[in-house]
Amino acid sequence: MRAVIAGGGTAGHVFPAIALADVLRRDHGATVSFIGSAQGQEAALVPAAGYGFHPIEAAQLVREVSLRAATAPFIALRSVRASRPFVEGADVVVGMGGYVSASAVLAARRAHVPVVLHEANAVPGLANRLLSRGARSVGVAFEDATRRFASRVPIVVTGNPVRDLIREVPSKREALAAEAVVALGLEDGRATVVVFGGSQGALHLDRAVATAIAVPALRDRGDLQLVVLTGPAHLEEMAGASSSAPVRVRAFPFLERIDLACAVADVAVSRAGAGHIAELTVCGIPSILVPYPHATENHQEANARELVRAGAADLVLDRDLTGEVLARRILELVDDLVRRRSMSDRAAAWAKPDAAERLAELVMRAGTR
Repeated sequence: MRAVIAGGGTAGHVFPAIALADVLRRDHGATVSFIGSAQGQEAALVPAAGYGFHPIEAAQLVREVSLRAATAPFIALRSVRASRPFVEGADVVVGMGGYVSASAVLAARRAHVPVVLHEANAVPGLANRLLSRGARSVGVAFEDATRRFASRVPIVVTGNPVRDLIREVPSKREALAAEAVVALGLEDGRATVVVFGGSQGALHLDRAVATAIAVPALRDRGDLQLVVLTGPAHLEEMAGASSSAPVRVRAFPFLERIDLACAVADVAVSRAGAGHIAELTVCGIPSILVPYPHATENHQEANARELVRAGAADLVLDRDLTGEVLARRILELVDDLVRRRSMSDRAAAWAKPDAAERLAELVMRAGTR
């Protein structure tokens, strides 16, 4: 079977697509290629994973009166035409969401190729909502998303695919945590809080962390250490933070071995992107989620609230985020072992570590009819 996967942008969008491709190739013998943007992270990550990559021009759908909004439909039409040769002859096209995938999905429709969609967030994106009417099925990561599609297309809660690197953390946690202590310059025996700023960083979150470290109640904790993944642009926000305080702080712009951070984390602080949530829950990590307030249709808050209802996470809204608030919430969770264990169990129960296999089944079903 030949499958084409379309989508990308940030690493949080690309890694699930690659995880799906790996299962399709390994378990089903499928031939998989990708369509994406030359400007997105897929342009580097997909070829590095060993898959063919076809770049197309793409323009985001914007709800404003501007030159960018006026030219977007023309770019979209060109992108549909550019996608056509790559989808013709395919058995199935998988749209992973976003404006990049829309062109490939529309080209697949014109070529009469079956389509499967995946929606990673609790609030479906505009492209997926519009395109779902012609899809064979839609896989969703959040239960909340099932009620937000207007069409009668079959909606299946598959979860959001995660990399094998992350899926292996629960079974290898002890060995990985020991490796993390050495690789990340940590001290064995301290409680560890990992702050995930995202591949692009989260400036307000990083600044709040830097301020929190100066709060005496946190600063003076010699039994505590923080690993802060700032993103390349925001490392300077952590410069000099707590260099001589009892609390230990290790800041990194990027961590290739993200499994080490997941294995050593007793508590995570993170934005509420779908990729982060999938990885944190698969690893059973209690989390304090701070949704990015400008995400489209506030979907990160919707993501976070589903985790809160499941008992797997705490929520701090960005407008309420200060260093003092963050320090207090971190310490409340770190010092409550019973609650941490409960949140860890509930996160693992909510997670779907077999999401790639579940989504692959939908793809195979559509492509072999």
